[in-house]
Amino acid sequence: MTRGRVHLSVEAARALGEAALAGIGYEPDEARIIADHVIDAALCGYEYSGLAKILNIPEHPRFKLPRRRLSVLRETAVSTLFDGGNTVGMLALHHATEAVIAKAQQNGFALVGLTNSWVSGRSAYYVERIARAGLVVLHTASSSRAVAPPGGRRPVLGTNPIAFALPAAHDVVVFDMGTSAFMLTELMLRERLGETLPEGVALDAAGEPTRDPAAARQGALLPFAGHKGFGLGLMVQALGVLAGSALDVDRDNGYLFIALKPDLLRPLDAFKREMTALVERVKATPRRAGVEEIRIPSEHAFRHRERARREGLEIDGAVHDALGRLAAGGG
Repeated sequence: MTRGRVHLSVEAARALGEAALAGIGYEPDEARIIADHVIDAALCGYEYSGLAKILNIPEHPRFKLPRRRLSVLRETAVSTLFDGGNTVGMLALHHATEAVIAKAQQNGFALVGLTNSWVSGRSAYYVERIARAGLVVLHTASSSRAVAPPGGRRPVLGTNPIAFALPAAHDVVVFDMGTSAFMLTELMLRERLGETLPEGVALDAAGEPTRDPAAARQGALLPFAGHKGFGLGLMVQALGVLAGSALDVDRDNGYLFIALKPDLLRPLDAFKREMTALVERVKATPRRAGVEEIRIPSEHAFRHRERARREGLEIDGAVHDALGRLAAGGG
């Protein structure tokens, strides 16, 4: 087993990811789409959603079930409900994102839902693409049951991220957050690497606090910020119902996009200028002692991505070895 950290160029990381995906049966075009997603997560500094995410795919209980191409269940000029065909979410949501952009640019507004898919990846990846097409977007993702309500000891909600993105004159602005106190994907990586969880984010099967990720997998994560996070997570789950989660195999997974052209309300160029002015006003806030900079959402990730494109990526040696085994067809 490789110990410690392994440094990879972006090209080598992409090749390793695509080879691992090919090793578990994905076609070259599918592997490229999924690898693009996880490489971008790694570039932005989210290691648990980076190359390690590929290891979660063949371990998922739905991986061995039959899958088929994305299909349309219902469509209007401004809306589409897709059946993901039990396809991994990073692939199905790539195509749903393309549909969001096309519909919103043509008609000014788009409402797109996706059901019957799993392991959706990082929501910021999709909404950033949509905002770079000049659109404002809200994206919610209801997911498998992992989070207990306040006072409960059994999971009833997903980690249920919600993401926004808006175009601005200087760049796009992206905000992406899970409604749980800890993300399941990061828990899975910590379990894989034998690391513990922070205090106060999970319960074991008996409903007692735990820092053991394996025990938390048998128990539940907690919502962030108590009742506030629970309420937001419940609303994301409800929007998942709108997106067709009741049609999902597990009745949990529903992905919704609401996107619009700013010029329905404001000229695009004016909106971009005013968004940048808002960002500049926030960043110009007088700082408390010891604070070097006021940062806005997405700023740190974008800077990390630019640096990592030049310097390459690091992954844990155990993850590197496991991906190598997948690439060799060894499972």
